[in-house]
Amino acid sequence: MEDIVVTIQQWISINVLVGLTAASIIGFIGSLIAIPWILIRLPSDYFDMRVPRHWMKDHHPALRISGLIIKNIIGIVFLIAGFLMLFLPGQGLLTMLIGISFMDFPNKRKLEARIVAQPLLLNAINAMRHKFNRPSLTFLPKPEK
Repeated sequence: MEDIVVTIQQWISINVLVGLTAASIIGFIGSLIAIPWILIRLPSDYFDMRVPRHWMKDHHPALRISGLIIKNIIGIVFLIAGFLMLFLPGQGLLTMLIGISFMDFPNKRKLEARIVAQPLLLNAINAMRHKFNRPSLTFLPKPEK
């Protein structure tokens, strides 16, 4: 075990390791608070493709553009943090989902719906929503063959 620590210290200083550990702990605790808070407040039809979503639709164009830039930066931060949480403590997939939800790119809604429709993730989200008396998430019905 000491050999591993010595090898790591050759590449990364102790101060950086302590900082990464502290950031990991803070991120883990933050994700335990933020992710449920966000998922509980989503409208039940948020992932339903039939319901249009317009963010800051009736605001001044300069305010809307500024808001979109900030929202996308926050989304990128959540996406990167979620990816890191796949290897570090935290709710990686849920954090990545929140990051994707904040970002704007073509076919985003289809990707979101595809991710959330995974039974394990959907059941976890709906169980969390039910604890706070929120309705289950709804989706576009599957086309009949």
